[in-house]
Amino acid sequence: MSADNPSLEDLLSGSDSSPEKQLQQKIKSIIDEKKEIETQNKARELGLPYINLVGFPVPQNALIVDEETAKKMGVVCFFYEDGQIKLATATPPTDQLQEFINHLQKQYRAEVQLFFTSPKSLQTVLEMYKRLPKKTDTSTKVEISESDLQKWSEAINKLNQLNEQIKQASTSEIVTIIIAAAVKSDASDVHIEVEKEDIKIRLRIDGVLHTVATLPSELWPRIINRIKLLAKLKLNITDKPQDGRFTIFLTNDEIDVRVSTIPTAFGESVVMRLLRSSAVGLSFDDLGLEGRAYMQLKREIEKPNGMIITTGPTGSGKTTTLYAILNKLNTPENKIITLEDPIEYKLEGINQSQVDASKGYTFAKGLRAILRQDPDVVMVGEIRDSETVDIAINAALTGHLVLSTLHTNSAAATIPRFLAMGAKPFLLTPALNAIIGQRLVRKICQQCKEAVELDEEIKQRVLEIINSIPDDAPEKKEINLDNLTFYHGKGCSACQGLGFKGRIGIFEIMTMNEEIEKITLSGKVSEYELQKAAVKNGMLTMVQDGIIKALKGITTVEEVFKKAE
Repeated sequence: MSADNPSLEDLLSGSDSSPEKQLQQKIKSIIDEKKEIETQNKARELGLPYINLVGFPVPQNALIVDEETAKKMGVVCFFYEDGQIKLATATPPTDQLQEFINHLQKQYRAEVQLFFTSPKSLQTVLEMYKRLPKKTDTSTKVEISESDLQKWSEAINKLNQLNEQIKQASTSEIVTIIIAAAVKSDASDVHIEVEKEDIKIRLRIDGVLHTVATLPSELWPRIINRIKLLAKLKLNITDKPQDGRFTIFLTNDEIDVRVSTIPTAFGESVVMRLLRSSAVGLSFDDLGLEGRAYMQLKREIEKPNGMIITTGPTGSGKTTTLYAILNKLNTPENKIITLEDPIEYKLEGINQSQVDASKGYTFAKGLRAILRQDPDVVMVGEIRDSETVDIAINAALTGHLVLSTLHTNSAAATIPRFLAMGAKPFLLTPALNAIIGQRLVRKICQQCKEAVELDEEIKQRVLEIINSIPDDAPEKKEINLDNLTFYHGKGCSACQGLGFKGRIGIFEIMTMNEEIEKITLSGKVSEYELQKAAVKNGMLTMVQDGIIKALKGITTVEEVFKKAE
């Protein structure tokens, strides 16, 4: 054929940049469509329903037919749920296939329905097996056991040993090792990110991300699919975010693992959040509140009505503080209802409700419904809009103790934020009991704690903060200005070489008083004036509270300055 009259073969083999490429794609589309029409007609002849599986979201738990059998029998399972199995074949059914269907019905006690599909559709599902970590992972009982975690936990004494252990493990073991390391180090999150050259594994320990291992990028398909199998996510969906979960049952605890995936340039980014049921056992006395702040908040939460608001950025421990308060208030005499998004931990003896905006169940609507349940204490996960503000304030004024969170940088910024959301000053001031500003700082590992010298500049900053604490504050009287000693952790096996183990809160507690009320009602509310009035009335700021904890050897000065200034 001449260049002016290319053959069909020339068109179909054209380069990506050739003018014939679009025609090539069009011809291919027409051929595929014709084949699907032929398949539909064949399905009618055979008396079978037709299905096109190209782009069909086949969940991983549907792969109950192993790859060898699927290829041999020419059949795939594309749906398995609630006593129903749906199979697809691209060839007329045989007696052998019918025997196999009977076998599946008995094995799974399920109704089996056979569909007819095109060879291309069949191959689409067969391709999924290549992305499975290993054959046995097609079982519907993929899990990580306590013995698995124990085996690898004992093999990892320090986080820097993790990379070596992973290099010697199989694909399914890699995920188990990562989770074992996360559990041992009390990590809150596991981040697995694929890049052009490698896979980075990072653990968030005490609020800080640590890169603990790197893997070759060619392992990514098997690792991501192992995780998807565990979390019951769809293996063939890679271009959309997915959310799933799985639970690890331990002897004295259970770990709920929330899995989130999003598409990225080189694959998918995975974050696994580890939620331990034992974490909800934190008591009010273990929060880290001391002295006047402890007594003030204790007095305010014992009141039968009013609002207790915790403030701070994401990850500052607001929800943990609310749970600790709820644990203290959780008595047979109190009816407690919470409204959360989502429910992170189950609390015994407390009625917990989860909002669902997609169904119209918002914080505002949920709060209205809760108040009809005659509660004594109400916890609202977050106040986000003016409608929720109005309902919460009215609830606090009508005999309910309302606990909630707000995103502000300090306790003093909370009142201006409420007013900006439409709260009426004359209703807000009698409704507010206390505002808790807080941050989380890492605790020094007590096994490797040692005294450390501060440089002169930092020492001067520390002295200025100590001198700004009121002389009549109980905390000030405990400070020996002639012997200021600070500490850090040098790193040991107990803290896996990090020098820190666990976190504690640093707080500022602002309670309503006459001066703060006057500023709020004046119509010229200033965060600076509110802060000044609160300090004048005895409030310790977060940085002051932090320096006191640093002097006691609980945390470091660097942690306090990083989080509170």
